[in-house]
Amino acid sequence: MAMAVPGSEYFSSRPVSPEQIYASLPQSLPVHTVTQEQIDALDPLTYEVVRHRLWSVTEEMGEALKQMSGSPIVTDANDFDFAICDEAGQEVQVGLYNTMLVGAVDLAVYWTLQHRAVNPGIREGDMFLCNDPWVGGGLHQNDVIVFQPVFIEGKLFAWTSAVCHEPDLGGPGLGSFNPGAQDVFAESLPTPPVKVVRDFELQEDVADLWVRRSRVPMLVGLDLRAKVGSNTVGRRRLLEVVEQYGADTVKAVMKRMMNDAEARMRAKLAGLPDGSWRATGYQDQSHEGDRNLHKITVLMTKAGDHLTLDFTGTDPQAGMINCTYAGMRGGAMLALLPILAHDIPWSAGGLMRCFDLVSEEGTLNNATYPAAVSRAPIGPAWLTGQLIAECLSQMLDQSVDLGASVQAACCGTWDTAIIAGLDQRGPVPVPFLNVFMEPMAGGFGARPTTDGMDTGGLLCIPMGRVPDVEMTEFLYPLLVLWRREEPDSGGPGAHRGGVSASMAMSLYGSHVPAGLVFASAGKAVAQNTGLSGGYPGNTGLEVIARGADVAAMLAAGTIPQAMSDLGVELELENCYQSSYLAPGEVLYMHWQGGGGYGDPCRRDPASVAADVREGKVTVTAARDVYGVVLVDGSVDASATRHRRDEILAARQARSTVPDGTASVDGGAPLDRSAARRLDDNLFVVDSAHAVGCTHCGRRLADLRTDTRLQLAVYEGPSSDAGPQVTSAPETYVDADVVFRQLCCPGCWTAVYSSVVPREHEDHIADVTRFAVAAQG
Repeated sequence: MAMAVPGSEYFSSRPVSPEQIYASLPQSLPVHTVTQEQIDALDPLTYEVVRHRLWSVTEEMGEALKQMSGSPIVTDANDFDFAICDEAGQEVQVGLYNTMLVGAVDLAVYWTLQHRAVNPGIREGDMFLCNDPWVGGGLHQNDVIVFQPVFIEGKLFAWTSAVCHEPDLGGPGLGSFNPGAQDVFAESLPTPPVKVVRDFELQEDVADLWVRRSRVPMLVGLDLRAKVGSNTVGRRRLLEVVEQYGADTVKAVMKRMMNDAEARMRAKLAGLPDGSWRATGYQDQSHEGDRNLHKITVLMTKAGDHLTLDFTGTDPQAGMINCTYAGMRGGAMLALLPILAHDIPWSAGGLMRCFDLVSEEGTLNNATYPAAVSRAPIGPAWLTGQLIAECLSQMLDQSVDLGASVQAACCGTWDTAIIAGLDQRGPVPVPFLNVFMEPMAGGFGARPTTDGMDTGGLLCIPMGRVPDVEMTEFLYPLLVLWRREEPDSGGPGAHRGGVSASMAMSLYGSHVPAGLVFASAGKAVAQNTGLSGGYPGNTGLEVIARGADVAAMLAAGTIPQAMSDLGVELELENCYQSSYLAPGEVLYMHWQGGGGYGDPCRRDPASVAADVREGKVTVTAARDVYGVVLVDGSVDASATRHRRDEILAARQARSTVPDGTASVDGGAPLDRSAARRLDDNLFVVDSAHAVGCTHCGRRLADLRTDTRLQLAVYEGPSSDAGPQVTSAPETYVDADVVFRQLCCPGCWTAVYSSVVPREHEDHIADVTRFAVAAQG
């Protein structure tokens, strides 16, 4: 019998409505659902009690996964998540762990309902395993989901799921990251949904097939069983809730949870002015040997109670820095959940009804098969989320009530470093592999009224943690020389971005070199951008001290405190690179902090002095970037005023005032009595059709005639952004990268500050976004 071979489009999953799902199912798979009348008939007390019971089910699933997993990625870093979905796959309740995964879980269920319902069938006691990013469930092959149908009286009632990052699933690169990958065939094999449990029994043949691919099969096998156990706990607890309250009541609560989340999100959006906001960011390098920049751009349009996220204009897929549709959607959830839905229960199935995604296929964040996608969640999906967050913050900054949700970019990217070798500490040498999770301690972005949280974590993993140093040294032949916060790594601003940290470690307990893989970005251009004139946070940096002998230094009574203490050549590592670490050599990693908010020259000098005392800012940066002069640790008020005047005068001397500025710089300052806030620096007077500077009242644009704000422009070397720029862009890319600053020509307050390629378009100066908002 001839069998059709499915093409790549067969494995592509997209959101579908419950009605489409119902219509596609065979009669052999009946589903349980309820009517709108049953949903409306719920009494408030029952609704709240059952809703919280469902929340507790997911919490217990998460704890079960952590207790059974042996991987520090799960037990320490919390890089996992879980969900309860309704019968059609819509996410009813999700966890507070890796929120990007929320954008992919339901896609795997939709695909399974459409393609597995007939053969091999979906039955009680089944569980499916999947790591195919085009199908969903995760964002790259290392994200592995196990999910199960839950039946009530023979009808499909719900789904539970557990997904986590696996340390290694094979392929040429350590940790399944191949820096030179040009397509998925050079990475770990993607596996579409396959039954790993039948009739409540783990299928050993499938499990063996699964773990055989990994360099650390015991860890992967343990994680597989942990996810099966987590789902088992979820099913058992869900059935207990159904037994107590009845299937119809529980299902009505599930549907209403999603409806309520949608209604609250739509109400929040409806209270904001309509408008469009744009943001553009870059990934430096796409694979080993590449020296290009790769652009992702988004136009966010808010109309009524709905958002449209349009990525038209994003660069074509390249190297290993791509993500599928699931990654793009996961990036959207990275931004929307903490910024717009922080006060709304995370019933993602309802929240995702409030936005649309528009994208060209074959691009960086909507890659088509067989693109390489191993970097997906921590590269293009992450940048997608950062850009959406930038647009959301610009929109919310206009609102007095919602302005507290505004935040500059958090840790701009994840600095991936993976080490693997031979652990020779015991009587029998054994292989080891470690994915460094220390960059979990990234800096948070600053807000309009407060500094970013220092080493506060990642926006996408609210409950993320850094691994315990002692546990790292126990598990692997590694010696951590230090892990500490780094001064000046937070983006300067009126409110400072949270500082990041660094780690220095040596191979200790192995007599042969270990392999290293690097896969990161944000070294040539800023990915942790500031807002409202705030500066970007630090660029990332990885360095190896070649020829160092830490064991000899320790034996001599010397403990290195800085890389310069090692007295050897320091080898700068590329964004994407395969390398090695010999015994005694030292790997230094410095990951990214958060962006600043507002002009650093408007930061309270007392706050700068406190930063210096606490080691967050150096004395040099206090003077050169913030314009604060300290004498014996105290602010010299007179010298500080003089220094800040010098900085503003220097901005004026170095900047170019665009043609046409004279048309808007005459006359008295704008009357701000009827002004509407845009951000800390800008306001609009609708009656005068004008945008002005908050600090000096200067008219910066006539909305009837101007297309751009009349701001002074400076472009110079990236190092002009401050000491947080730790490497030269030309080391990594061929593009001309500059520090660009836009200032008000009246008071010389910074309105925009970033490290970008010279051809970058400054969307902040686009007047049309104010004009549209004014009409709203």
